[in-house]
Amino acid sequence: MSTRTATVTAPTATDERSSLLKLYVSRGILAVVWALVFAEAHKDVDAVAITLLVVYPLIDAVSSLIDHRATPEGAERRVTAFNGVLSVLAAVAIGVAGAGGEAPVLHVFGCWAVVSGLAQVVVGLRRRGPEFGKQWPTLISGGLSFLVGITYNIRAAGDDPSLDVLSVYATGGGVWFILQALLLGWKSRQLGARTA
Repeated sequence: MSTRTATVTAPTATDERSSLLKLYVSRGILAVVWALVFAEAHKDVDAVAITLLVVYPLIDAVSSLIDHRATPEGAERRVTAFNGVLSVLAAVAIGVAGAGGEAPVLHVFGCWAVVSGLAQVVVGLRRRGPEFGKQWPTLISGGLSFLVGITYNIRAAGDDPSLDVLSVYATGGGVWFILQALLLGWKSRQLGARTA
């Protein structure tokens, strides 16, 4: 019985690792590309800038959907579903806030960063273990998102609610995703060597 369980479980974990690795690399690259484009396009909060602002949480929503489909039933899967719905709502809210200028956009983005950062920390904690490693990049990225989101709301209430910070946020998030993918790839090779 235990042999059969191990046979069924191992491919599932391997498939999930492979799916997550591809997802993290894609998500990281998209975040960095978005940051580069947005850095040049947000001088005014016009239609192009608002479109880019709406696209960013939608990228996260699609990533959450892919993650959700690859994750077995359980609390971790529910958190990814929550994060996907949250990101869609954030995209809508940012689109509406765009009409009010930089401060409302920064407020909405900041609130989304706080909640999605917490969700990322929860997922990272759930994934810690022998199959997926320590998840430090995910945990650090989620924690930073939470803290940065708070500062965005403070800054939005001040005299200089600039959107320049969002390019830095996206770049940082992208780098952490890529780093998590590299560590996950290393973990996969390590586990493969043990079973060979």
